[in-house]
Amino acid sequence: MNPLNKHYIYFIGIGGIGMSALAFYAKETGHKVAGYDKTETQLTQKLSAKGITVIYKDEIALVDAQFLNPKETLVVFTPAIPESSNLLNYFKSEGFEILKRSELLGRLSAETKCLAVGGTHGKTTTSTLLAHLLKHSGMKITAILGGISQNYDTNLILDGTDALVVEADEYDRSFLRLHPYYAAVTSTDADHLDIYKTDDELQKAFQQFTAKIVAGGKVFVHEDLSLSGIRYGFGENADYRIANLSIQEGIYQFDIQTPDKIHTNFKSQLPGKHNLLNTLLAFAMAYEWGVSADKLRDGIQSFKGVERRFAFHIKTANQIYIDDYAHHPSEIAAVREALESFYPNKVKTVIFQPHLFSRTQDFGDAFARELAAFNQVILLEIYPAREHPIPGIDAKWLLDKIDHTHKKILTKEALLQNIKKDTTEILITLGAGDISTLVEPIKNILLS
Repeated sequence: MNPLNKHYIYFIGIGGIGMSALAFYAKETGHKVAGYDKTETQLTQKLSAKGITVIYKDEIALVDAQFLNPKETLVVFTPAIPESSNLLNYFKSEGFEILKRSELLGRLSAETKCLAVGGTHGKTTTSTLLAHLLKHSGMKITAILGGISQNYDTNLILDGTDALVVEADEYDRSFLRLHPYYAAVTSTDADHLDIYKTDDELQKAFQQFTAKIVAGGKVFVHEDLSLSGIRYGFGENADYRIANLSIQEGIYQFDIQTPDKIHTNFKSQLPGKHNLLNTLLAFAMAYEWGVSADKLRDGIQSFKGVERRFAFHIKTANQIYIDDYAHHPSEIAAVREALESFYPNKVKTVIFQPHLFSRTQDFGDAFARELAAFNQVILLEIYPAREHPIPGIDAKWLLDKIDHTHKKILTKEALLQNIKKDTTEILITLGAGDISTLVEPIKNILLS
């Protein structure tokens, strides 16, 4: 499984979670790898530690000369890179072979049996758990993940070619370039309307994704979706469903009904019913693949989770601090449900950094409704990512929509000062932007 047809691979936007996994893959399979990103992060530091040169200025003069031969270098870029990029435009003008990240992942998926997990929510946790279950069962797999597995401290598992596990990203219609043997869809809530324009177009894209399975493949879908396939959920008509659910000492205990029998005594430490559904889907895919329920039971119990997916940073009798990637109203609702299930009587403060002006505008009322259910709401300014500002759409616009007495907007600096004086029992940071850079400072303040 090595369709990288050049010895040198240059990644523009190498620090992204999906791009870095491909960069690690290219390096581990014997290629010379380098790349650019605008900001140094823990991920780019890990890339550098692997011998991958990363530059932080969009200047071709900084690129090592060995990567400047069009006959020997493949260029990979992420859609987050602006069209004005000096590096991207240089490589285009000089005739280099250039692929989007999704096109490279599509090449890889065509080389082996690909298990692709899609959906507007839950795909990172589900694909990471699926990879863990298959690896734990003894299969030799490759997994290119959209998050850092806490079991393996990486977003790449490179053990063999029994299967390729990937996260199927709907952004930019990326998942339509995959060649899935198994295709799963967790949810199809309206999102990425900057790309799809309407919810109908998003739904059509998911239909196209599930139609792409290769001969002999299978489709797995949540029970509430109109898509056809093997259904999973809590309902009586689901092919795979959770049964006899309880919470014992902060851990879910449950049984799983499959099409042929009921399997008992499963345990999961991932909070929230959304994570139970993620777990059920990963189980169903692995079970259909042929892994025994006994091996899956052990794998589920030993799964630690994914960084920035309901990640506990402090968990004591007096104080809890959780960080999560949630950046859509449905994801915030899922986080809140998990908190209420395990900590119903504790005071909860949410710190939210909206991600994208367009998403904030599209879902402003829904964001306001979900945030208002916390005891205290703190907003950071909108993280723009790839977008230019939209006049009138900012954190103040969103704050005004939140029907709450205890709400405010803070800068990052003011936030850290505020936390020194805060006595909230549960603190949670949410967002897909650079709010993650505040996790360690917040943790240090709370523990001081």
